[in-house]
Amino acid sequence: MQKILITGGCGFIGCNFIRHFIEKHPETEVVNLDKLTYAGRKENLQGIEGKSNYTFIKGDICSAADAAKAMQGCDAVINFAAESHVDRAIADADAFVKTNFFGVKVLCEEAKKQGIEKFIQISTDEVYGQIQKGSSKETNALHPRNPYSAAKAAGELLAMSYYSTYGLPVIVTRSSNNYGPFQFPEKVIPVFITNLLQGKKVPLYGEGKNVRDWVFVMDNCEAIDSVLQKGKAGEIYNISGGNELQNIQLTKMILAELGKGEEMIQRVTDRLGHDLRYSLNSGKIKKELGWKPRTAFKEGLHKTVQWYKENEKWWKPLVK
Repeated sequence: MQKILITGGCGFIGCNFIRHFIEKHPETEVVNLDKLTYAGRKENLQGIEGKSNYTFIKGDICSAADAAKAMQGCDAVINFAAESHVDRAIADADAFVKTNFFGVKVLCEEAKKQGIEKFIQISTDEVYGQIQKGSSKETNALHPRNPYSAAKAAGELLAMSYYSTYGLPVIVTRSSNNYGPFQFPEKVIPVFITNLLQGKKVPLYGEGKNVRDWVFVMDNCEAIDSVLQKGKAGEIYNISGGNELQNIQLTKMILAELGKGEEMIQRVTDRLGHDLRYSLNSGKIKKELGWKPRTAFKEGLHKTVQWYKENEKWWKPLVK
């Protein structure tokens, strides 16, 4: 690849991917198309902006003109751009449907016109819906249960239709919950860390029995890079960290990391339609592409807590 387009590169996973990719592939030109919404911040790429192989374009994936401009001369597209916070989707789904579905249509249409060699659609384990036993495989049916995951499922299905109908070389990745540096403080781990750093309690939904699998963001970035280099068109790859935890377990680990007691837990009313458990089987990407997560959860959580401790100037303006 000589030139790739990253959409949503100022967001959490996107900015970490750009940091990883530019270091690992300095010969490749990276174009970052980002709308700079509340969660997409140019500050996330401080130190990258001056590099000769990096270009930033402010724009919207829902704009055909913006997509055409950003994609010009690119060999591959990785679409990170998305509305991603479930609570916001439950309150108002409009932006989620527009970005996560219509935006994918705009990008696929332009990629088809420009003869893009590889189009990677970044998706989520949430498209499978909750699973009580076992782990979801790429061949499992999709059962999204909230507006966010439904819009993500619709987006990836639309992208795949461009593969089967037009031959656009689409690949989908579905990852479990990411955590790490630069995550906007509305998701559970950064909310809990920043609350505790300010002496505030942490809001735990219900009984905290909901189970999520956690993957350190840089491990996910390495997986996506592997998919870019070696993944096959028309395929779907699950990416998981193998760290399934109940939310109450996660909460206690964060408290311990920051030297706080359980009196800092504040029980709050559970989220509407709160899925009980997500679990991914990542055997396919491990076997076919040779990827595996390298970061144990305890190590990744420590790194994440340290980052928020050391970067108060980054998160302090973002919290109430």
